[in-house]
Amino acid sequence: MGQEGAPQAAGTNFVYMLRCCDGSLYTGWTNNLEKRVKSHQEGRGAKYTRAHRPVCLVYSESFATKREAMRREWELKHMTKAGKEALVRAGGAL
Repeated sequence: MGQEGAPQAAGTNFVYMLRCCDGSLYTGWTNNLEKRVKSHQEGRGAKYTRAHRPVCLVYSESFATKREAMRREWELKHMTKAGKEALVRAGGAL
């Protein structure tokens, strides 16, 4: 993850959802999607995904700023499971 206040190129902040082995969805944000997903898959990600591996990226959106990505992460985390599943079915920019 990047340093606080470091300049970033447009579209380099992501919100993402992972499908865990039990069918649950994990939502997070990062500024390096490929590296963060790999970290989750290797058990070095969030505590939740360490206990629910393997994981698979099923949804992502990109944002110009960290603030936008974090706001969208908050929105997604407050959605119902059905709402999140609808987003996954509709297809995110993977």
